[in-house]
Amino acid sequence: MEMWFSWLMLIVGLVVILVGCDIFTNSIEWLGKSLDLNEGVLGSVFAAVGTALPETLIPIVAVVVGAVTGAGGGHAHDVGIGAIIGAPFMLATIAMLVTGIAVFIFSAQGRRTPVMRVNSKVLSRDIRFFLLAFAVALLSGFITSEAVRVVIAIGLLVYYAFYVYKHATDVEEGRPDPEDVEELSPLHFHRSNPNPHIAVIVLQTVVGLAMIVGAASLFVEYVGDVARSLGVSPLILSLIIVPVATELPEKFNSVLWVRRSRDTLALGNITGAMVFQSTVPVAFGIVFTEWRANAQYAPAFAQAALAIVASALLLASMRQQGRLNAIAMLFSGVWYIVWVILVFPLELERLVQQLF
Repeated sequence: MEMWFSWLMLIVGLVVILVGCDIFTNSIEWLGKSLDLNEGVLGSVFAAVGTALPETLIPIVAVVVGAVTGAGGGHAHDVGIGAIIGAPFMLATIAMLVTGIAVFIFSAQGRRTPVMRVNSKVLSRDIRFFLLAFAVALLSGFITSEAVRVVIAIGLLVYYAFYVYKHATDVEEGRPDPEDVEELSPLHFHRSNPNPHIAVIVLQTVVGLAMIVGAASLFVEYVGDVARSLGVSPLILSLIIVPVATELPEKFNSVLWVRRSRDTLALGNITGAMVFQSTVPVAFGIVFTEWRANAQYAPAFAQAALAIVASALLLASMRQQGRLNAIAMLFSGVWYIVWVILVFPLELERLVQQLF
């Protein structure tokens, strides 16, 4: 098969995934509009899961399709693990960096103040939940007992259910301003109707999910060919391309909220997604993939470790200063650079060994 065709199919897959994510997220926001949600649930649970769920389907589709049809061959687990671990790492580093930059840009334009108005209780809770969940995910890579791994996976799902319960029952989190729901983009499937019927919203949700599943299957099938043409492993490609291409565009919702000084919603959209991505997809990965902290998956587990470091430092900064500082968010992005510096020399060495 011509290499250009593999590249074309990979690009088509990524484009369709992005379109599907946009369609799905738009419908989820409209579903949320009809519910009376407090600020923590809206930002850290509803908006976060709504934007993270499409990306979560990619590793699931990768592993399931690879097992059932053989699509992607031995690359399916690499794509799955790369997508599962890469997403929370990108959120803890690049997404924080982008949002922090947005604060300074909008402050310089006079659209807002440089001081972030964040519900520290909501954000601190999110980061604490994430730190524990992702630490468990990291340590589970050293466990060989399948029975213990299944128990850990179930525990992570229960842990996330408890997290949702804590937000849903916290009456002190407050309600979002009406402007936060009035400025929703029109429903894509019925843009002329300011109050679309629930059936149309559900239909759009199903279509968005179908596009993501189909495109993810296409991505898995051709990612191995593209990785070989670049001289990198499918794991590295998945650790970089999948999270950046699928997570980062959705997190620009946070930039829009920052512009309107709705900082709790903006950051909750990120930290809530971090909690979700460190529990539900990880539970799937522990049980159904080669979730092992070995040399093959060292780049992925290095990402997990650095995500924990970045988030722990951000939480420490919040506690020391009594609020979230945009400068600390900028520093979180440094850990992405650290990972690149650590991993890519190893990839170059592996490539040289293969060639010679």
